[in-house]
Amino acid sequence: MAQEIHLRAEFVKGATAPEHFPASDMPEIALIGRSNVGKSSLINALVRSSRVARVSNTPGKTQEINFFVTDLGFMLVDLPGYGYARVSKTQREQFSTLIKQYVLERDQLAVTCVLVDARHDPQPLDLAMIEELEFAKRQYAVILTKCDKLKPAALQARIDQVREILSQCTSLVDVISTSSETGLGRHQLLGLMKRIVSLSTKVSP
Repeated sequence: MAQEIHLRAEFVKGATAPEHFPASDMPEIALIGRSNVGKSSLINALVRSSRVARVSNTPGKTQEINFFVTDLGFMLVDLPGYGYARVSKTQREQFSTLIKQYVLERDQLAVTCVLVDARHDPQPLDLAMIEELEFAKRQYAVILTKCDKLKPAALQARIDQVREILSQCTSLVDVISTSSETGLGRHQLLGLMKRIVSLSTKVSP
């Protein structure tokens, strides 16, 4: 039986511009996805607390980049959700610019976890984010959320579909199925985070 992995996280700061990013040498693992993908719920499931990331019935609630220091030697970074229509065009453009500045330029970023709702085909905005990361040669993992809503055969079909779509990608590190409701994939995702941090620490000067 696999050993249980515990994760504790403490809020450091929220950033609305690159100059607000914390000065830290810790490797960072970021989570990003559409506004209704269940990102906050997944973060809370990882740390087994309902108080770390704010879960709201209103998509697009997170409008800044939130940094959390963890006891596993990395910074967990909660990025603003994208694709929420009821946010103004100006705000969407500001979020988009901020997100790109972080995921494409942040030296401390070790891997970006792109969250995709398993109930639906990957959306154009999901694929656009993956394309940006791939083009920039930035490591990323695809995290399928809400997998408890699918029957096993349908979930396997979704996993196969995503792997086929990304079969030629070189910066993809894994595709992981998760559920905030059942805990599916929690150990696998935390294991991935630990491996990425270990590798990042070894190659750091």
